[in-house]
Amino acid sequence: AVWVSEIMLQQTQVATVINYYNRWMQKWPTLQALAQASLEEVNELWAGLGYYSRGKRLQEAARKVVSELAGQMPRTAEDLQKLLPGVGRYTAGAIASISYGQAIGVVDGNVIRVLCRLRCIGADSSSPAVIDRLWDMANALVDRSRPGDFNQALMELGATVCVPKAPLCGECPVKQHCRAWRRKLFGKPTPVPDVEDCGKRLGRSLCPLCPPATEPWDSSLGVTNFPRKAAKKQPRVARTATCVLERRGCHGALEYLIVQRPSSGLLAGLWEFPSLLLAQDLQEEKQREMLADHLQAWMGWPVVAGGLQLIGEVVHIFSHIHQTYVVYSLTLDGDVTLDPALSPSRWVTEEEFDASAVSTAMKKVLGA
Repeated sequence: AVWVSEIMLQQTQVATVINYYNRWMQKWPTLQALAQASLEEVNELWAGLGYYSRGKRLQEAARKVVSELAGQMPRTAEDLQKLLPGVGRYTAGAIASISYGQAIGVVDGNVIRVLCRLRCIGADSSSPAVIDRLWDMANALVDRSRPGDFNQALMELGATVCVPKAPLCGECPVKQHCRAWRRKLFGKPTPVPDVEDCGKRLGRSLCPLCPPATEPWDSSLGVTNFPRKAAKKQPRVARTATCVLERRGCHGALEYLIVQRPSSGLLAGLWEFPSLLLAQDLQEEKQREMLADHLQAWMGWPVVAGGLQLIGEVVHIFSHIHQTYVVYSLTLDGDVTLDPALSPSRWVTEEEFDASAVSTAMKKVLGA
């Protein structure tokens, strides 16, 4: 249960996770149950939660525990990280400390913020050198007798009190230990380098944790001067032509053709409307022709570009991609079965579509 919750909470807020978590644990309450599930079932339950590789790796790891580890979860952070797909340093530390009482710290976004403010760490908090130092601090601070409670309390402190904007410093139980809070109250302290925190190069003392000289303390920001982050990388821009192929089924209900994405890469294994990645700055007429050729290659009979009806554009923001779907529709008279060697396909009603392992982006496309 701890493992599932920690994987779901990676880059996803608690309020979003709760319903997914409850459904997951009800459907697969044990490792053995999850190991017997199909990837299709996992994707269907995960649909809408994002970062779909998390669910896939959860199932892969469950199968590994059952088939290779005699059904026994690894019990230390080192073994959890080494043996289970999808379990990184943070997740391993959380499971080991909460479930098995291992005295090991954790570092997530909330912990980074708390520690950077406690110690006035002004270097780029995403840099490997700073992350390593934060792990050292977390491991030194963790309560040896109640490591799971301590780690959860530290994360909760960051989530509810030491928040990114307008932190509740007056309510903070550790404010007397917080260098950023003291600096806000009393001004810039006389710098006294900590030998353990500083390195020496060319005879000069260089602290890898201090703010760069070009970014001085901003008194108007107070404790929110920290943590510092590198400039956020802009998401890449992508355009995709997508066709909603529809027909009347044998009972008169409207049906849509969906195809399955490859088993690796973005949205691996999910179902979508037939789609084609487009080059940037294509004229609408050209992208229509390319989509028609793409559909023709799939279906094996001519598709007239002029028969594709332009519905509009749907924008969906992934974590690293600003994706625009150029949506077309095409009504077909009869059955169409794509070559399984190209991509598995099936006809679904709208109700079946909603219950399938489709992304939020595809639900937006159908709603267009």
